[in-house]
Amino acid sequence: MASENDQARTVADGTRTAREQVLVDAVALHELLAGARPPVVLDVRWALGRTDGRERHLAGHVPGAVYVDLDTELAAPASPQQGRHPLPPLDVLQAAARRWGVREGGSVVVYDDAGGMSAARAWWLLRQAGVRDVRLLDGGLPAWTAAGWALEEGDVVPEQGDVELAPVAAGVLDADGAAALARGGILLDARAAERYRGDVEPVDPRAGHIPGALSAPTAGNLDAHGRFLPVGDLVARFAALGVVPGVAVGVYCGSGVTAAHEAAALASVGVDAALYAGSWSQWSNDPRRPAATGDEPG
Repeated sequence: MASENDQARTVADGTRTAREQVLVDAVALHELLAGARPPVVLDVRWALGRTDGRERHLAGHVPGAVYVDLDTELAAPASPQQGRHPLPPLDVLQAAARRWGVREGGSVVVYDDAGGMSAARAWWLLRQAGVRDVRLLDGGLPAWTAAGWALEEGDVVPEQGDVELAPVAAGVLDADGAAALARGGILLDARAAERYRGDVEPVDPRAGHIPGALSAPTAGNLDAHGRFLPVGDLVARFAALGVVPGVAVGVYCGSGVTAAHEAAALASVGVDAALYAGSWSQWSNDPRRPAATGDEPG
């Protein structure tokens, strides 16, 4: 894992630090939007049990931002065998990205109104599919409005993009891979602690966690304002969970959405983590897979 000094420093030749490759703040985004080659901005507002993301987008968004439907554009149809948010086929994702206006070699900024919890899914998918310059708006829409910038109402229909995406393969775990990593590496469970323990399970058929996984709720990546913690704090958080140089790391959650947020937090401190896309929604639907409960990994 890179040191705090390494990550806080911007290299003299203009290379971004690991954090700068993942995150952009509201002031910097405002400047980029006023520049000659503004990024494509994607509004990925979504929350479990809510279906009003598009309505909230129409009521006010970052100027020029295109609405992204997480359930239909960032996921394949749900099934017990694949989970609630399987990875979308490449042709579906590419067609969606082109509708959003993503161009070959262009830059992308994604945001939501919940600290990046849903926007990180778009960040992860585009990054894995070969879009080199895709970042999360740190603090999301609340950070934009807190900076004093105006919102735009109505729909946004951009010019068609021409991006060519690559197959999402590297950095993806299946259930067997997740089980192996829980035994021989570090597998982080990004759900709330009460779901990890098995105290509650509001969505999936069984409560608990993958045996050997460690609890690391995504809420712990953020400060009280919904912004990512400073580099040093994130390094310390993950080091306490055993994330150290040379150890393979994987992440999962309920359905592969907020796990992408954990992957983003890890990437911001220089750690590449594989993502178990099926996550608990797939694992808990397979009676052959054991479930552990309580505070201990099991």
